[in-house]
Amino acid sequence: MSVTKGAALTIRNARLEDLDALHALENVCFDTDRLSRRRLRHWILASNREFMVAENQQQILGYGLVLFHGATHLARLYSIAISPDARGQGVGRALLQALETAAANRDRFFMRLEVATDNPSAIHLYQSSGYVAFDTLTDYYEDHGDALRMQKIIRYAPKRRRGNDVPWYQQSTAFTCGPAALMMAMAALDRKRVPNQATELDIWREATTIFMTSGHGGCHPLGLALAAAKRGFKPTVFVNQSGPLFLEGVRDPEKKTIMALVHEQFEQRVAKKEIHVERRDVSQDDIEHAIKNGSVVLALISSYRLDRKKAPHWVTITAFDDACFYIHDPDPSFEEQTGLDCEDLPIARSDFARMSQFGKDRLRAALIISRKSISRKKTAAR
Repeated sequence: MSVTKGAALTIRNARLEDLDALHALENVCFDTDRLSRRRLRHWILASNREFMVAENQQQILGYGLVLFHGATHLARLYSIAISPDARGQGVGRALLQALETAAANRDRFFMRLEVATDNPSAIHLYQSSGYVAFDTLTDYYEDHGDALRMQKIIRYAPKRRRGNDVPWYQQSTAFTCGPAALMMAMAALDRKRVPNQATELDIWREATTIFMTSGHGGCHPLGLALAAAKRGFKPTVFVNQSGPLFLEGVRDPEKKTIMALVHEQFEQRVAKKEIHVERRDVSQDDIEHAIKNGSVVLALISSYRLDRKKAPHWVTITAFDDACFYIHDPDPSFEEQTGLDCEDLPIARSDFARMSQFGKDRLRAALIISRKSISRKKTAAR
């Protein structure tokens, strides 16, 4: 299956009639972490991907699969396989370049990938193609091998990012995105705080609205602010509405009454704790200023642009540059997603402006979480 001299190498989209050849190639190239025939077929038919094959003389020599995450500007090289007989002949590089071009044409700024640390030829290919390693994952593969995480700017070269080193935490329930986002912020500001499920559930009980449009209640921005203050942090709240939140879509009058009562309780407790509340939209300048000063920002977004669910969803903003805000999303939404697909997601500023509002009322809410300043009493001289 090597490249025939004088014959052109063709890079094209994968088709269903390639399935047998792709499945055979997968089994030849990988001993573990294989894509099943069913998953290969799924990705051929899916829309949130680029799936390309390299062909020579009607023989498939390799394939590359890139996945996309919602409205973010991130592409992830999920899998690439080259026939052993065709290696060292430029097939992998040609595939990689075609995938980068296709991803950039789909408005992606960054390509990320994972590669086994004991695969020097693949690492050399990525490094020589402009990828930079930024993390090591231990025990990543089924055979317990380690992986390098690598990234390349494929479309836009933003200025140096400004931001915080924020650990990622995956919410453990469908309704605890708020506590997960807050724990990530607290862990960034205090490394002794390790996010865990017990704290996640405690914060949810403290901050919940009781009910939501469906299922369990989400977290109120004032409730999250109270939870942060209780744990020794200084929260500042931005919310552009003064009345009860999240009532849109709640039909049951009794649920609305309870949610309104919860809102009033939060208002009273926030006033008693003297937590500062800005009754306006949080601006992008506000977010930049907070991050520059070492704070961490939580933002309420509509999850529609990420997973089409139209639910209010809390995320943690980790950094910014001229083109994007970067977020930690605590909820991997798709089967193939892990924390790797949810960390530092680049969101174009224009997209962030649209997604950081919820519902017909265009609710905007955000929290700036800061370290609490320690006041020192002056000691009188003796």
